[in-house]
Amino acid sequence: MSLHDVDMLKRSQLVPVVALGDPDDAVPLAKALMQGGIEVIELTLRTPNAFDGIEMLKRADTGIVLGVGTVVDTDQVERCADIGVDFIVTPGTTPRLADAMAAANVPAIPGISTVGEAVAMLERGYELVKFFPAEASGGVSALKAIGGPLPQLSFMPTGGIGRGDVRRYLDLPNVVCVGGSWVADKASLADRDWDAITRNAEAATSL
Repeated sequence: MSLHDVDMLKRSQLVPVVALGDPDDAVPLAKALMQGGIEVIELTLRTPNAFDGIEMLKRADTGIVLGVGTVVDTDQVERCADIGVDFIVTPGTTPRLADAMAAANVPAIPGISTVGEAVAMLERGYELVKFFPAEASGGVSALKAIGGPLPQLSFMPTGGIGRGDVRRYLDLPNVVCVGGSWVADKASLADRDWDAITRNAEAATSL
């Protein structure tokens, strides 16, 4: 990712990670987040019609920075490039997937969970990676340990991080931002309670 993209994530600090069931909810969700002070979203490819919502949000031009998560194959990388998303995120990164991301020239945050995988991404020129699943992979303690031999690497930890955990991660010097699903929680999404999501976003920015 470019320095500009990384600076944007640093400003946001928390990236809402959302598995959207109804594509029609993409635009009002983005507006609710932005009203609460969050300017970035990661829509995951965990639902059958996820790309429909991604395309709708891209066309709406709301101004939100649009990331696509749970990218796991080359076809998905190519489709993200065709849509023109702002960045993509993988839960883990194989050599073939890394090759596809490089060929597509889409800003990417490759997923890793071990030191060996982190070094492999450094070899490919990545200085910002996703640490997933964060809590199950050692959480804050693991990131502190990795920071010793790999001070040039920054992280976006995601996975199992609740509202009360966010500050502990953001206090680490090698953490740029944190991914979390609690901002756009399932209950509020199901009820289309955009005011509740705006309040969650406001609470997130206060962290």
